Amino acid sequence: MQSPSLLKPYLAVFIGALSVSTSAILVKWADAPAAVTAFYRLFLTVLFMTPFFMKYIQELRTITKRDWLLSVISGVLLAFHFILWFESLNYTSVTSSVVLVTLQPLFAFIGAYIFFKERLTMGAALSGLLAIAGSMIISWGDFQVSGKALFGDILALLACMMVTGYWLFGQDLRKRLSLMTYTYVVYGVSSITLFLYVILFQYPLFSYEKTDWICFVLLAVVPTLLGHSLMNWSVKWVSAATISMSILFEPVGASILAYFLLGEIIQPPQWIGGFFILTGIGTYLWSENKKRALSLQESS
Repeated sequence: MQSPSLLKPYLAVFIGALSVSTSAILVKWADAPAAVTAFYRLFLTVLFMTPFFMKYIQELRTITKRDWLLSVISGVLLAFHFILWFESLNYTSVTSSVVLVTLQPLFAFIGAYIFFKERLTMGAALSGLLAIAGSMIISWGDFQVSGKALFGDILALLACMMVTGYWLFGQDLRKRLSLMTYTYVVYGVSSITLFLYVILFQYPLFSYEKTDWICFVLLAVVPTLLGHSLMNWSVKWVSAATISMSILFEPVGASILAYFLLGEIIQPPQWIGGFFILTGIGTYLWSENKKRALSLQESS
């Protein structure tokens, strides 16, 4: 299938990455507990997806007990990823939080090494060391600012671990389920998990200002549906390498938006640490994509 034009798929990737970058800003704007914001983001996403999911509904009958179990685990991990990440934004800056959450490709590599016994390459090890050094620089800089900022960094790292688990379980599910069914089920499980969490801790569900409700809707539409959907659409014409590397734009885009919309200033430790982390992740993704390309050439 040929591209609709040379420009459109790459433009879709750019808009998708920019859309995902708005997430932290919208969370900051929403004056609501982290769990409530996370609940409405996923609940409204599921609500908006429902009419489109109807033609895939028969696929639910083919899901095995094992896949339902994996879906539940993925959904719970995704729910706690959002709780921890959104909570981190109450303590630390957008730049620190988003850059640290972007460590997920390296966490995924560590998970694959531990659970799937994937081979440790020199490039991956060096990439990991760069990213660890960057994390330490950011955390040290935030600790100099306040202990609260460092606590926010720790929450962001825990959120990164949760979303990595979500991706690791999800990649197995995606081999057997369509993208629509997979996301609908997992987002649904996440919504239920977050609803129970909100009820357990007795957070109010409805007493919010109009601007908060606008943020909830925008979180569902812009970073979740628009951002991810555009990337999934463009993968038909743009290489997986380009899609995976687009993750590096999220902390850059979020930091720029935070500067103009929230007045957040990027401090020297964040510049330096962010550079180390993004270089490490970029190097890792580039080496993995190159290795995958060579493997495909050898098998063809």
